[in-house]
Amino acid sequence: MNLPVFIAAAEDNSIFHPPSLDHEFFLEAVAFAGTPFELNRIILVRLLAIAVLLLLFWLALRSPKVIPGKGQSLAEIAIGFVKSQIADGILGEKLGHKYLPLLAAMFFGIFAMNITGIIPGLNIAGTSLIGMPLVLAVVSYIAFIYAGFREAGPGTFFKNALFPSGVPWPMYILLTPIEFINIFIVRPVSLALRLFLNMMVGHLLLVLTFSATNFFVIQYSLQGPGGPLDMLFGIPTLLGGFVMTLVEILAAVLQAFVFTLLTAVFIQQAAAKSH
Repeated sequence: MNLPVFIAAAEDNSIFHPPSLDHEFFLEAVAFAGTPFELNRIILVRLLAIAVLLLLFWLALRSPKVIPGKGQSLAEIAIGFVKSQIADGILGEKLGHKYLPLLAAMFFGIFAMNITGIIPGLNIAGTSLIGMPLVLAVVSYIAFIYAGFREAGPGTFFKNALFPSGVPWPMYILLTPIEFINIFIVRPVSLALRLFLNMMVGHLLLVLTFSATNFFVIQYSLQGPGGPLDMLFGIPTLLGGFVMTLVEILAAVLQAFVFTLLTAVFIQQAAAKSH
């Protein structure tokens, strides 16, 4: 297709143009273009999400009281959820108390960057590009290796990880390389991909449903060759967008919970003195 024909097709209000990966995720720089500090919309969304998260916790906990107010109560309930369901629930009270700051920061940070996908004006999750999930996976990776060295000791950590007890020694020839790949390569990669793919696909589905609604109601019916009755096709796509918004709220919480929970499980396994 030559350029004039392509432009004509792009401006044709009778043709629906679905969202593309290039348009949605490979964004133009808004500041510091061509430098290591280049900023685009998704990076600004991440920075804004974390800034708002820190501000909310600071406002809630800046003057803690014995009888908490509403803001302090909500913050304590939120942190208490991570403490009881993840930190203490997986690691036990002693280790849970030690690693609670990391797990809480991970849970609320991921949730804050996930939920931006449904906030008008932001409209994209900060975790829907692979960079941020990879950074979070590296943090999880460092955390469980640190826990293994600190809590169990390097020798015990590697022995438990690579040489599971109760296995006939000839099996270690096959089992040890598999365990090495699983623990030190597959774990961080799977953590990053699970978070990234869920948020990326969710964003594309939201864009697809709402852009289809815009097409049927405005582009095709009002600005294109269609008529008022063609607007009715926008009803199911609008309902689909509403349902997908609810699904994305659930995914924002669930993916933050699963990522943090798995990090706690990995820490627990690494810190165990015997398997």
